[in-house]
Amino acid sequence: MFFEILQESLDALTTMLEDVKGRQSLTCATTLNSRLEMLMRGEVVEKRAVERFDIELSELEAVDDEELEDINIADFLPATDVTASQSVEDPKKTKSDMPHWGERATDVNFKDSQEQVRVRSDLLNNLVNYAGEVNIYHARMGKQITDFGFNLSELTQTVVRLKEQLRKLEIETEIQIRSGYETESDKYDAGFDPLEMDQYSTLQQLTRSLSETAGDVDSINEILIDITRDSETLLVQESRVSTDLQEGLMRTRMVRFGGLSSRLRRIVRQIGRELGKDVELEIEGESSEVDRTVLDRIIAPLEHMLRNAVAHGIEKPEQRKTLGKEEVGKIKITVVREGADVVINIEDDGAGIDAEKVREKAIKLGLVTHDAILSDHDTLQFILQSGFSTADEVTQVAGRGVGMDVVDSEIKQLGGFLNIDTVKGQGTTFNIRLPLTLAINQALLVSVGDDVFAVPLASIEGVVRMTGYELQRFYDSETSHYEFNNIEFELKHLGGLLTGTQPDYSKQLQLFPVLLVRVGDKHFALHVDNMLGRREIVVKPVGMQIGAVRGIAGATILADGRVVLILEMSALVTAESVFKSPAPVETVVDVIEDEIKTVMVVDDSITIRKITERMLKRYGIEVMLAKDGVDATSQLQDNVPDLMLLDIEMPRMDGFEVANFVRNDDRLKDLPIIMITSRTGAKHKEKALEIGVNQYLGKPFQEEDLLHHINDILHTDF
Repeated sequence: MFFEILQESLDALTTMLEDVKGRQSLTCATTLNSRLEMLMRGEVVEKRAVERFDIELSELEAVDDEELEDINIADFLPATDVTASQSVEDPKKTKSDMPHWGERATDVNFKDSQEQVRVRSDLLNNLVNYAGEVNIYHARMGKQITDFGFNLSELTQTVVRLKEQLRKLEIETEIQIRSGYETESDKYDAGFDPLEMDQYSTLQQLTRSLSETAGDVDSINEILIDITRDSETLLVQESRVSTDLQEGLMRTRMVRFGGLSSRLRRIVRQIGRELGKDVELEIEGESSEVDRTVLDRIIAPLEHMLRNAVAHGIEKPEQRKTLGKEEVGKIKITVVREGADVVINIEDDGAGIDAEKVREKAIKLGLVTHDAILSDHDTLQFILQSGFSTADEVTQVAGRGVGMDVVDSEIKQLGGFLNIDTVKGQGTTFNIRLPLTLAINQALLVSVGDDVFAVPLASIEGVVRMTGYELQRFYDSETSHYEFNNIEFELKHLGGLLTGTQPDYSKQLQLFPVLLVRVGDKHFALHVDNMLGRREIVVKPVGMQIGAVRGIAGATILADGRVVLILEMSALVTAESVFKSPAPVETVVDVIEDEIKTVMVVDDSITIRKITERMLKRYGIEVMLAKDGVDATSQLQDNVPDLMLLDIEMPRMDGFEVANFVRNDDRLKDLPIIMITSRTGAKHKEKALEIGVNQYLGKPFQEEDLLHHINDILHTDF
């Protein structure tokens, strides 16, 4: 009986809730309320299984089918208050709104319904991870199609060059055979035409066959170009669908911050009762959405900061009254979304943090010396140290020195940072900045030497460029502070932070990018060798071995399959270096000069370029490729190699013109040149040596000979 009434009550409440959503009038369930009151008094409600109908038997006899169809059994049943409220017809409800045969009642007006489906969290996490993997494969496929398109352009140029050579061959063959015919015309009958000679016909057939073959290659090239163009279109469409899928999955992971409201308020009330304090918690931005994983991991830090606010910040009611404050203390949590970040502010109107007391505790623990000059903001950072507490006595709430260090560590692991600001006697503010989601982030790829790293965009305020000479002046000076936009940045070399080594940039006049990074209220300028562009990265775990290294937040996979480490700026820039004893700068410079050599290969033949590149890379030589003279002169504007391998016969700009350009440029005049060509005549060699070419080799060349000349010119031992 109890469960039946309970079920009826639940049904009645559900019906009333639907009526409220539909803006309909409510009908009081008087009968159900009476039954509930009787149940509370211990009385039993008599209920008949079947109601008695006082009718004659003769009235039950069927007269015809029409009379039977007109009978409605609902007319003989007593209507309860609940069913009566359900049976009241809505005058706005038309027949078209009723479900037709084969349609569920819940499908009617489906657009107005807000149905929900429960999905296991592990399944949703797997789907988000798979979406990230799809992005990685999409990037790799895009790079392969880009490489394929580049090789097709090379093939197109090769076909054009082949057609030009065949045309010249046809002309040259015809000229030679006609010349031979005129010379030996006395051997043939005057009635024969040169076209009728067997020798001429055979050469003509070969040249024509080569022309047809070149035409076939050209047609295949055009077909491949069309296929590549269609593949690029499909890749763009797949990218749009993948992006929509990813965004949809990310939205499913988003939950309202207001889901924690009751829990946080309950904690504040409990701690307030234990300590005899009256505290109210106000939350703004409850409708702000946060990734469920981020929210789950930030719950514990939020709870600890609320405990600290009540225990250390809020005063007792009598003390607050003496200070002219309201007896009820107030803690305010504000949740705001800023771009790809979520900012959480926890503010109280308590006594604030006593910076002098924190300083005394830090001196007592040996964290700072007596004569150290620190600002109040820097002094407050000591409360984030393990085992640090300013409480006078140890209780269940405070005084154990465990908490704020864990809070700071958890926030940094989430890719965010914590900032503390306090005013003595007025209150304390904790500012937490977290990424909106942990699954996919935006990052900037940078290179330091031969290594590539990913820097989260959220930690970068801007990018400036400086010459190597200017950078080295800062490194050599006693103070390495760079001022930009009226803000002073502490200049550091990213390679020095990661490897403990730093080369000499005093002789390098090219511009180097410098990343402007903000950590709390401090500003840093990170010098890197090059920027490779912005990427959307999928964060992957790196395991305990690498994850324990300070400054590494995870890893990601690039389009070419390389694994790149993701740097954590807040932990990296605040330390001098990952390594305790960096190597001397001079030793590093000598090693770099001895090992790394760059050779530019300039040739219009794809085969020659590829073969030469593979050969040189086997000996650890960096290779720059140029398809003709114009491409070579364009690349020389940005990078100067240690040696150039140059061909003579090239379209747009031949080897002699390139050599003249190099020797007449003050910046490039000392660049060594080895000319490798099929023109082995004395005339060509004399002209090349007259221009200033260091060595002259013929094709095909021997690998030993080329390496011998490279070692002689560069003073190496390959």
